[in-house]
Amino acid sequence: MSAWEVRLSTSRGVPYFYNTETRESMWEAPPDLTQEQIAALPGARHYLPGAHGSANGERPAQVRASHLLVKHRGSRRPSSWKEQNITRSKEEAIAMLREYAAQINGDPEKFAELASKYSDCSSHSHGGDLGFFKPGQMQRPFEEATYALKVGEISDVVDTDSGVHLILRTA
Repeated sequence: MSAWEVRLSTSRGVPYFYNTETRESMWEAPPDLTQEQIAALPGARHYLPGAHGSANGERPAQVRASHLLVKHRGSRRPSSWKEQNITRSKEEAIAMLREYAAQINGDPEKFAELASKYSDCSSHSHGGDLGFFKPGQMQRPFEEATYALKVGEISDVVDTDSGVHLILRTA
């Protein structure tokens, strides 16, 4: 039986993982645990409602996702950490995302690797991880696409004012 449990940070209002034996705490799930083990941890059902899907039709209070963003010249801010002035068309950006999706082929580790290399978002430094968010915190198309995914699923191309995204729901 795991010594890990899920608790809620009183200062940040988001869940974190706490080891009752070592007293270690971390924001990320312990890497040696599977999604099923995480879902079975004490506190997971209460603080990680997205980890259990939405079989009862209820929308979870919050979700966690990673994304790979490709901006284009029509994006709200057509520049990024790797490109000062983005001039590609929206169609070119979508074609790039489709290429990345083919390489990822449903693999979360490959998703993080490609997001680290190619995403136009500052979250690239965390493999595209955006952390937990609640309704109203993201642009509507992004939020709706993320909530529609099951944990572990990757979206098709999602278009927002920021650019085009692939989204991996992680909790």
